[in-house]
Amino acid sequence: MTKEFYSNGKLLLTGEYAILDGAWGLAVPTKFGQSLKISPNTTRELSWKSLDEKGNPWFKTTLDIDKVLNPKNRPSDESVDGVLIGLLQEANQLNPDFLSGSQGFKVETRLDFPRDWGLGSSSTLINNIAQWAKVDAFQLLWNAFSGSGYDIACAQNNSPILYRVKEKKATVKPVEFNPKFTDRLFFVHLDKKQNSREGISQYRKMEFDSLRLTESVTRLTQEVLKCEDLATFETLMERHEALLSRTLQTPTIKQQLFRDYPGTVKSLGAWGGDFVLVSGNQNTPEYFKKKGYPTTLTYAQMVL
Repeated sequence: MTKEFYSNGKLLLTGEYAILDGAWGLAVPTKFGQSLKISPNTTRELSWKSLDEKGNPWFKTTLDIDKVLNPKNRPSDESVDGVLIGLLQEANQLNPDFLSGSQGFKVETRLDFPRDWGLGSSSTLINNIAQWAKVDAFQLLWNAFSGSGYDIACAQNNSPILYRVKEKKATVKPVEFNPKFTDRLFFVHLDKKQNSREGISQYRKMEFDSLRLTESVTRLTQEVLKCEDLATFETLMERHEALLSRTLQTPTIKQQLFRDYPGTVKSLGAWGGDFVLVSGNQNTPEYFKKKGYPTTLTYAQMVL
């Protein structure tokens, strides 16, 4: 019997970096995600195929399930094969019944978005595998990788959420966030894939008052949630950018690339890549296109 699972992509509007130290962040699931389809067979192998948003395969492998489940075969590399085997082994550790029968499986994943968009190709896969294996997706994430887990929360929710993690305990609160000015908000792709793990590693090396940062970011998050007009929202976004800029000792993305842009530009997630949130009007896509960034989505196109 064929099974199919689906997980939403993610964007973190507030709380980047500070969310790792217990700050509340505001996150939104996206209309783009990833599906996982499983069909059993009798091969005792995993025949795995990953498709991109156009239906073209970008990864294929055939894995012997008994070898996959042998901890001695734990891969040390970060190849796609290695990451996949590590995830399957961790899922089996959490639920020993997972993959332990006599069956094999034909597995097909499909993304709704280009792989370089940074909307969660890893987190959607982790959440889908967790659903298949009937294990806790947060635990699977933290056993296999690192990260705050907000992306897993987005994968599982169909509305904006407030998210916090403390001592590996995630708290997720679905919230109403649909201000009347969303028609003035856009997401611009910077055409540069950012490695979240590298970003986290760099953040961990910084010296600063983490408690003060988390308290400041939590206050900003709460103010954003209550915000009713664009001017206030822009001010809050700029305060958030300035705060993180000082902490990371890095110029904001607006200072680096878009000094002449009249609206607000806010980084999302690990600084320096993937999408930014900008305020603007009907001329906004043209401005960024002229700057060499042709991919601009409206808030309505992006957010679930």
